[in-house]
Amino acid sequence: MKVEERLLKYVGYHTTSDEASDKIPSSDREFALARELESELKELGLSKVVLTDHCYVYGLLPATAGMEHKKAVGFIAHMDTAPDFSGENVKPQLLRHYDGSDVLLRGSGEYLRVSDFPELKALTGRTLITTDGTTLLGADDKAGVAEIMTALEQIIAEGTPHGDIWVGFTPDEEVGKGADLFDLDYFEADFAYTVDGDYEGEVAYENFNAASAEFTIKGVNVHPGEAKDIMVNAALVGCEIAAALPANETPATTEGREGFYHLCDMSGDVASAHLSYIVRDHDKALFAKRLDTLRSLEIEMNKKYGEGTVSLTITHSYENMLSIIMDNMYIIDLAKAAIEENGLEPLSRPVRGGTDGARLSFMGLPCPNLGTGGYGFHGPFEHISVEGMETAVNIIKSIVKHVLMLADA
Repeated sequence: MKVEERLLKYVGYHTTSDEASDKIPSSDREFALARELESELKELGLSKVVLTDHCYVYGLLPATAGMEHKKAVGFIAHMDTAPDFSGENVKPQLLRHYDGSDVLLRGSGEYLRVSDFPELKALTGRTLITTDGTTLLGADDKAGVAEIMTALEQIIAEGTPHGDIWVGFTPDEEVGKGADLFDLDYFEADFAYTVDGDYEGEVAYENFNAASAEFTIKGVNVHPGEAKDIMVNAALVGCEIAAALPANETPATTEGREGFYHLCDMSGDVASAHLSYIVRDHDKALFAKRLDTLRSLEIEMNKKYGEGTVSLTITHSYENMLSIIMDNMYIIDLAKAAIEENGLEPLSRPVRGGTDGARLSFMGLPCPNLGTGGYGFHGPFEHISVEGMETAVNIIKSIVKHVLMLADA
C-alpha cells in the first residue's frame, strides 16, 4: 500500500484525545485505529504484536539471519490527534501538481495562504494533501504512523537485511500522556526515533522544558453598593495576574529557543476565577526562573488580597531531551547520514513543543524526532505532500540500513 493511501485511510479514524480525561487512553475512540494497526502488523508478519488495555500497540520485525547481534532500533508515532480543532469526519483535498499558490479549502471557504505558510512554495509541483477547512487533517501524527508502516512493508518486500526493528504506536501524545505507560520492558530497542516532526529532512533532539500552571482564585462577593473594603473580585485578580506577566513573552512574540507563558484558558466571576497556563523554555535555569515568577505572583496576590485568595498548582510535563541525547550523539549522526543519503540537508532545530521521545529519553530510551513532511498542525490549515512522506519512508529505511554499520549490541 502506498504511503498516501495509508494516510488517507488512517485520517478516517476519529482519534481526538480528551484533555479533560484522567484515564489512558483519554478516549475509547482511539482504540479503533489501534485495532486496525494491530491487524496490519500481524498481516505483515511481525512478531510480539500486542494491543494493550491502555491502547499502546507494539510489534517486532525480527532481525534477518546473521544480524541478530546488531543494535535494535525503534520507530514510534502517536495515533491521537489534537483536541485544538475537530478531527472528526475529515475530508482531505488532494492537489496534484500543486502550483505554489493559495489553496481554497472548499468546506470552509477559507484559504491556505502562502503568506502564512511560506514552505508551500517549496512544495510546488508535488501532490499536496490539505483539509477542506472544517477539520484538522490528522497528519500529526498519522503521517508518522503511515510512514513507519509503509517502511516496514517495503523492508520486508525488498528483503533488506536488518537488525531487530521495534515499532510502537501510542495514544494521548497530544494531551501529554503518550509516554506515561509505554512499556520499555517489552519494547527492547537500544534507541528509537519518534516520527512526528515537520520538514522531512529534520532530526530534532532539543525541546522545551514544560509545565502547566493553574491559578485558582477565591473572591469575596457582596452587594456592589456595600462592597468598599470588602469585595475581592476574583475575575479582576485573575486579570491582574495575567497583566503582571511579561507581554513580550507569549507564543505570539517568541521564536527559536525563546520561552514563554501561554494563557490557555481564563474564566470566572466575582466569586471565583481560574487561569490555566502552560510554561515553556529550552534553558533549564530560565525555565525554573519562570516557575519561580509564578510562585512569587501567588505570594504577592495573597499578601494583597488575603491569605487563601490565590492558589497555584504547577505540574511538570516533560524536560529537554538534549542532556540525554548529547551522550548518544551517534544516533543523531546516523539519522543525518540517512537524510543526506536521500539528497536532503539535515536540519536540527529546537522543537517548540515536546514529543513522546522527550519523555522516553528520560525513561532510558534515547529517542530523537524525525520529520514527517507535514506542516500547519493542530488546525484547519494542516497540509502535507505525498513526496515528503515518501522521502520520510526512505529515510526510515536508510536508518535501518545504517544501523548495521554500528558496533554490535
